Amino acid sequence: MTLAIHQLLSAGTPSPEAVEEFLRAHRFPVVERSSVTFVFRGEADAVHLQHWIYGLPSAVPFQRVDGCDLWYLVQEIPARSRVEYKLEVRRGELSRLIRDPLNPLLAHDPFGANSVCHGADYREPEWIAPDPEARPGRLEQLAVPAPALGGERAVTVYLPARFRASRRYPLLVVHDGEDYLRFTGLKTILDNLIHRHEVAPMVVALTQSQDRLRDYAADAGHSGWVAGELVPWLEARYPLLPEPAARGLAGASFGAVAAFAAARRHPGRFGRLLLQSGSFAFTDIGPSRRGPAFEPVVAFVNEWREDPVAIAERVFVSCGVYESLIYENRSLVPLLERAGMQVRYVEAFDGHNWENWRDRLREGLSWLFPGPFWFIYE
Repeated sequence: MTLAIHQLLSAGTPSPEAVEEFLRAHRFPVVERSSVTFVFRGEADAVHLQHWIYGLPSAVPFQRVDGCDLWYLVQEIPARSRVEYKLEVRRGELSRLIRDPLNPLLAHDPFGANSVCHGADYREPEWIAPDPEARPGRLEQLAVPAPALGGERAVTVYLPARFRASRRYPLLVVHDGEDYLRFTGLKTILDNLIHRHEVAPMVVALTQSQDRLRDYAADAGHSGWVAGELVPWLEARYPLLPEPAARGLAGASFGAVAAFAAARRHPGRFGRLLLQSGSFAFTDIGPSRRGPAFEPVVAFVNEWREDPVAIAERVFVSCGVYESLIYENRSLVPLLERAGMQVRYVEAFDGHNWENWRDRLREGLSWLFPGPFWFIYE
């Protein structure tokens, strides 16, 4: 039992006034070193914590305080952790999955929002907030021909502040780019890191798929469009550097597979990869434990693992230790290194979510495209 809840219960069943004072006196969940106390107040027959930490029971029961409507749960969570969660509240036959009413901190994704617990010593990066001194880049909305995919594709292009046609820039193609803009604040991050000279001024093409489980599952047609149609089209429109070292691909989850596949199928085209929580499923012992959507990914990754050739010069890989994909990402790193690539691998006490990927962007982008990079080519 943690100090906060122990003090409340030390005199027996707390009065309504004591409960109200307890709720006013704390921020929830209550973090005390490695212990976190989740609290719910309300009538219920059962309350469970629904979290996204792979390897632990997904539904952990709260304990009700005798004689009142207060529920609590104490969990051990390592320092620097970041955990997204919801509460499952059951009354009779009705069960609801809700955000924590006592916790205003939320994280958003394409499916909605989750409550967020920050463990001890976790700090939100200061470089994700708008910097009034950073001149903003601009976004252009374009329709890019995509004959290989049966039509056009909408692409958003980020151009850095002080963009000049007389200079030449690195190019980064980002899969799920609109989601990166919305859920990681990528434009603000680029503005800030370029302003600080931590990242080179660059052109960033933000792509989005309407059928990502097909396009991003190592699909040859999609890889061909990225390397053979999108990049040449951008090179004709913008002053881009031609060297592979100045051309990169990025993505998270299935988007990381799409980035890897495009580089693998078009060797010598891309020199930089940013792969976040990649869904690099493969057959290890027995059949794959993933679902049917992973079957083309498994076939692709199995093939590369049998002959792990270099597909880029530098590869940044990140993953959360609370993800089910941590084994696949850890096992990828030595193969990349054995193939002769420079690899930087980063783990975090986080899960498969956009804010985990956001928090790794500074380290990844500044290593792949360091600030002085573009001066070499002026």
